[in-house]
Amino acid sequence: MKIMVSACLLGENCKYNGGNNRKEKVLDYIKGHEVISVCPEVLGGLPTPRTPSEIVNGIVMMKDGRSVDREFRTGAALAFEKARVENVDLVILQSRSPSCGVKQIYDGTFSGTKIGGQGIFARMLMENGFCVMDVEELEDDRKCGL
Repeated sequence: MKIMVSACLLGENCKYNGGNNRKEKVLDYIKGHEVISVCPEVLGGLPTPRTPSEIVNGIVMMKDGRSVDREFRTGAALAFEKARVENVDLVILQSRSPSCGVKQIYDGTFSGTKIGGQGIFARMLMENGFCVMDVEELEDDRKCGL
């Protein structure tokens, strides 16, 4: 099985604050599978670290008010193309990210309030029939018929 995974979950320091979201349960889950690491935000040209971003009225904005929508959408398109070319079976993404959030994202007020919705990359994958799993639902293999 080919599994694409948010790079931060694999321990790569590509998170907005320069850190990562390394998860042992992800590392255990992907053992024995072909793994493709991806960070749409870095692919879109954003630096690490960077100012936090959220989706505000459909546009990805940094906390300081600058639009990074183009970078997020470019990175999502590049990551999507990688998933398509690699013909991945499953994509495991970081929760609540404006790129990778599968079930929830932050509401755009930078207050920590969560709402239902998807990040730019996650939505693109889901709209095109990829099996996408939020890292927090990793234990539920039935989601994708695995």
